[in-house]
Amino acid sequence: MQRLRASDFDFALPPGLIAQEPAPRRDASRLLVLHRAEQTLEHRHFPDLLTYLRPGDAVVLNDSRVIPARLRARNARTKGRFEVLLIEEVNPNDWWAMLRPGKRAPLETVLEILRGEQPVMTAAVTDVNAEGHRRLRFDSDTNILSLLSELGEIPLPPYIERAAPRDEDRERYQTVYAGAPGSVAAPTAGLHFTPSLLDQVRARGARVCFVTLHVGLGTFAPVKADALTDHVMHEERFSVSPETASVIATTRAAGGRIFAVGTTTLRVLESVAIANGGSVVAGSGRTRLFAYPPFDFKIVDALLTNFHLPRSTLLMLVSAFAAPGATDGRACVLNAYAHAVRERYRLFSYGDAMLLI
Repeated sequence: MQRLRASDFDFALPPGLIAQEPAPRRDASRLLVLHRAEQTLEHRHFPDLLTYLRPGDAVVLNDSRVIPARLRARNARTKGRFEVLLIEEVNPNDWWAMLRPGKRAPLETVLEILRGEQPVMTAAVTDVNAEGHRRLRFDSDTNILSLLSELGEIPLPPYIERAAPRDEDRERYQTVYAGAPGSVAAPTAGLHFTPSLLDQVRARGARVCFVTLHVGLGTFAPVKADALTDHVMHEERFSVSPETASVIATTRAAGGRIFAVGTTTLRVLESVAIANGGSVVAGSGRTRLFAYPPFDFKIVDALLTNFHLPRSTLLMLVSAFAAPGATDGRACVLNAYAHAVRERYRLFSYGDAMLLI
């Protein structure tokens, strides 16, 4: 296979197909199925996922909860306005954040965090990293993580255009099984599931289990370097429970298949397998796995995902998974995306889904 570059993962993106609203029901999305061995496509609906499951399979989901990570602030001295996007908690009340406009917040800048127009606490800039992110120390007796539900807004992606935050996004930009808080973007493949559909998965004899990966900006950051080897992924925190590790081991030993719901779930499973000789074991850590063609997947047999932006690491990962071995998965996925565009699939976070099996 020729050495791929970021420009090889471009595709024509009609803006009108970018989903601005979720489907009326979570499971009402369409489902484009790519059969990897045959390189064929099927147009289905999301509940049809059940027909591809067999007794003894395992469905693995990312249960990280999206936090209301977008805050409004102003400079305590000049009263200049800022938008603050929390990225990752270092310690209680100690966070890395992205500020807009960041250049107006050098070291030791003190911000007033606002509820409406009223300041409720301050935060001081204590560090600046090479990417221009600011480290903020919040001056509060209460952990700000517990206050975000009243102070913050759900951080929708910029391609979902909102004149003002909507209350319904707090529920719809969140999976029904969300647990530990920590993500600044939703693991969007899981948005399609309802409690009833998960029950039907179990009723078909498939096991349902969870990993946790707190989704950060690194998952969605564009690949700016054309040479893929020059792109450095941000680290993201993950954990795998003993129960999930046991389910995966039992499933694989019995010949069942592992269905990863979302690229974040796949990155957890494959990162742990790389570090443990091909096995998934319980524990926690950090991953910056960047999978692009060709890539040797050790654990995951099927991937459920949404459609992804051009030149994104997510599109590259899907392309790697689409065609095992030396086959050109990139061409296969771009062909599938062209079909999706012609058939007017809804794209990205609130859009339709794709199953690679």
